[in-house]
Amino acid sequence: MKILIINGSPKGKTSNSLQLARSFVEGLKEATEKKETVSVEEIHVVSLKIGGCKGCFACWRKTPGTCVIKDDMSKVIEKEIEADVIVWSFPLYAFSIPGILKILIERQLPMLLPFMSSHNDGYGSGSHDSRFNMGDKQNVLISTCGFYSAKGNYDSVTSLFDHRLGKGNYTTIFCGQGELFSVKELSARTSAYLGYVKTAGEEYANGGITPGTRSKLDTLLYPKETFEKMADASWGVDKRTGKKEAADLSFTRRMAALYNKNAFDGKVRVLEICYTDLGTTYQVILGKDGSQVLEKCTETATTRIDTPYDVWGKIARKEITGPEALEKGMYTVTGDFNLLINWEKFFGDGLERGSSETSVEQTTTELKNPSLITMTIPWIVFWLATAINPIIGSLVTVVVVAAIPLIMANRRFLIWDGLSMVCVALLACAVNVTGSEMLPNIIGYLVFGLFWLVSCILKEPLSAAYVKYGYGKEKALKNPLFMGTNYIIAEVWGGIFVLMAIWSFFLQDYGTALLFANQLVPGALGGFTAWFHKWYPAWKARGGFHQKV
Repeated sequence: MKILIINGSPKGKTSNSLQLARSFVEGLKEATEKKETVSVEEIHVVSLKIGGCKGCFACWRKTPGTCVIKDDMSKVIEKEIEADVIVWSFPLYAFSIPGILKILIERQLPMLLPFMSSHNDGYGSGSHDSRFNMGDKQNVLISTCGFYSAKGNYDSVTSLFDHRLGKGNYTTIFCGQGELFSVKELSARTSAYLGYVKTAGEEYANGGITPGTRSKLDTLLYPKETFEKMADASWGVDKRTGKKEAADLSFTRRMAALYNKNAFDGKVRVLEICYTDLGTTYQVILGKDGSQVLEKCTETATTRIDTPYDVWGKIARKEITGPEALEKGMYTVTGDFNLLINWEKFFGDGLERGSSETSVEQTTTELKNPSLITMTIPWIVFWLATAINPIIGSLVTVVVVAAIPLIMANRRFLIWDGLSMVCVALLACAVNVTGSEMLPNIIGYLVFGLFWLVSCILKEPLSAAYVKYGYGKEKALKNPLFMGTNYIIAEVWGGIFVLMAIWSFFLQDYGTALLFANQLVPGALGGFTAWFHKWYPAWKARGGFHQKV
């Protein structure tokens, strides 16, 4: 199979529409190569020398099938004749195709016979049959436009190709908000859409684009209000005065346009951003009706970010993540740190997802996320129950351990859950056999502490394995601030319980009183963990040890 992409954009290889066309062809090629060999060639019209049609009709009368103009058009016609699939890629210009592509289409006159004919579908009042066998060729139109939606803007385009190719004889992918495909800051969303286009190519190779994929292709990249705010801000021109505005102000407006007002929780937030290298400060009001940028800081900030303009730009372009930059001290945050923790909620589009992530979610929707309670309950019951009565307590512990898989059946289990249940069951049996709880309890403290310490040399510290689901799941593991927080927590838990094993060994004479006193430790550590999860990231955000006093 030979696939020909005719890129009719004046931007050439930097065309936004071409990104979609390449994704489509990538999917088409991968699906087709399972059956036959595929070759792909691109023609960039802007790079060719193609003059306008003279209307002399020499290609019909004097030199049938050959144009008198000697330029690159003859090569284009040759490639069109040889191709099995022609992908027409172009942006929408003045509600039609770009001028250079219109010239190319006009210069296709040698490909037609001069004799009058009519379309089989009855479209139009006249036509000309093809000089060559073009009936078995497949044509796909792929285009982007600058409006929030493609709907209602392509009537001139479809009318032209209905006449040229025959109504219903081609496939279209028309996408609004086309300029967003060149904005690196929005690559997560646009990449997701390009994934849909690739899927469309795969399905096209196997008979046609499915309704499900077509629905995704017709979904707006961003809501109308959000897109139009970003589009207006992207020009860098003040809407009131028409004069050029500062780049950092324009950037702030684009960022504010991404605010998701559906995330409003009843609390109006005032985000203050100070670009330290430029000496400029702006406020972004985040309320129930949307966002508003203030050039003069007249409100009391709830969250303030002090950052070099370049750093915040790199974060927006995904050249570095916000947590990474924060960990390196590249910017600081004061005030309500919750806004930064939930940044994706307030400024994300809620549409970022890849095929692999979707498939994982689909396979796990029946089970809730793991819970640290599943791991800790067996230990707590064991230590408390055996301290009250060794024999009865050991039996109660075994019953609880056996019941946990049933009680927590709606949750996914982690390896730490399984190890805890096995260890606790063995220790409870040891208590029941020996009739003494002291040594098994001490061993339990040591084993429990080692669980936490050993996890620190694995992929994720123990606490992170459970709480990451509230911080972006696997993405949280790439967040140095999140990981740093949980490494410290795991080290504290592990260290304290190892110390408990040591002091309990040397203070065995205090017996049950010691065991009861040790029950206060898990509660204290739980309170510490809840506090530390909030305090430490905020403290680091303020600059940590390097913060100004």
